[in-house]
Amino acid sequence: MYTLTWQPPYDWQWMFGFLGARAVAGVETVTDDYYERSFAVGGHQGICRVTPDIVNRTLNVTLSPGLLPVAETCLARLERLFDLACDPQQISVALGELGAARPGLRLPGAMDTWEQGVRAILGQLVSVAMAAKLTSRVVALYGEPVKDSPGYMCFPAPEVLAVADPLALKALGMPVKRAESMIYLAQAVGDGTFPLSPPADIDAGMKALQQRPGIGRWTASYLALRGWQAKDVFLPDDYLIKQRFSGMTPAQIRRYAERWQPWRSYALLHIWYTEGWSPSVDGEVTGVQQ
Repeated sequence: MYTLTWQPPYDWQWMFGFLGARAVAGVETVTDDYYERSFAVGGHQGICRVTPDIVNRTLNVTLSPGLLPVAETCLARLERLFDLACDPQQISVALGELGAARPGLRLPGAMDTWEQGVRAILGQLVSVAMAAKLTSRVVALYGEPVKDSPGYMCFPAPEVLAVADPLALKALGMPVKRAESMIYLAQAVGDGTFPLSPPADIDAGMKALQQRPGIGRWTASYLALRGWQAKDVFLPDDYLIKQRFSGMTPAQIRRYAERWQPWRSYALLHIWYTEGWSPSVDGEVTGVQQ
């Protein structure tokens, strides 16, 4: 067993709830006590399980035998998924009253940027639950079984989806344009034009993503938010954000959010998960904790 550490406070209940709502059948299992998922990297595959130890402020990590040769990589990816390097005090100072109700909120990342890109595309214009169902169907059709863990599948590799039939993907319940967008993204991973690591210039990276078929501003921003775990991304075009900032244009919302730089990603999460939050003219915020 391996152990990772974090700085308190950390709202594990919220994090597991967030991941549980988006869990992909065959890939992830989320309970009140642990998070478990399949993972493949460098020709190795297996299962990771993480269990928070609140008293000792550690994250206990168990890897199945297939992943032991790439344990260091797995641990680094888990640190990114759970935002363990975050300094919550620094975020609290930057967000002020906005972050007071949930000081343990962290930015959910991803263990695999390619996978998160697919999930972002499948999440376009559908509910969280439907996005998870669509992703599960893609995994069932194109994923590879985990050899030492019956019932688990590895997320489809980009080289597999790069040659997928768009009509076969459409039959899973998505528009053909969305299927083609996934295929184009897979091909971009293959030719090295889709950055799997965060680019030096996140804004330029998001603009480049929007040049790809089927990827608009929301998808590019959400991919950066989670796939690259970018800390300073805001989604002024998001449906719920537009509701929270009722009567304001996306440009006005963007300007308002500048007060939370360079931690706008965290501000975004707090606004999403604070029922009744609204901006006010004096710069203070109001809201009732959800």
